[in-house]
Amino acid sequence: MRKTIITAMMLLMGVVAQLQAATQGNENTRGVKYAQMYDERPRAIVVMPPINRTNHVEAKDFFYTTMYVPLCDKGYYVFPPMLTMEMFQAESAYDAEMFIEGNLDPFRNVLGADAAMFTIIKDWKRLNALGTITVNVEFILRSTKTGSTLYQREGTITVDNSVKSSQGGLFGALLNMAATAISTAATDKVEVGRKCASYVLSNMPEGPYSPNYEKDQNVKAGKDVIKETL
Repeated sequence: MRKTIITAMMLLMGVVAQLQAATQGNENTRGVKYAQMYDERPRAIVVMPPINRTNHVEAKDFFYTTMYVPLCDKGYYVFPPMLTMEMFQAESAYDAEMFIEGNLDPFRNVLGADAAMFTIIKDWKRLNALGTITVNVEFILRSTKTGSTLYQREGTITVDNSVKSSQGGLFGALLNMAATAISTAATDKVEVGRKCASYVLSNMPEGPYSPNYEKDQNVKAGKDVIKETL
């Protein structure tokens, strides 16, 4: 009797483990994780002015221009950033903090946007000696129809600009340090922002202008918070 109970318990545990594995696998696909995004099928996205929580005052303006290409590459129509920026400033909507949890009807009614992309810049560090620029940024895509969050992901991305010459010894090390510092200081900030945006948004479901539209539901969705060196 005892042996039968133990056997039954072992079988039950095996079934539970299989169900958990299957569930975890399904939850990690784009189709399951971003189900509402596939239901609503947004086509046109308005990029909101970034929310800058760093001491790098320029981050808001130059990061704003980086969002156009990555979202277009994913297959979405993106309202031209410079035109929308003029509208935001004219309508006192430059501070996206007012809308990140608020009503998005105006962007749907006036622009015809299906969704609004919010960017929160949490950290921006440049270390010239090490040749690195590290950015911590979070992206939140909200529906202008329902107000729901369709997509959300945060990433800490380090762009490595270190330079290594073939010269050895102390002179070579000093040469590398100098070249690395110059390279990092001269790095285009917009290009850094674009690399960060492209990498963090890489798991976003494909849009209607992509050849993979509605064909990527079974693709792994990836983690909500990532850390990577490019």
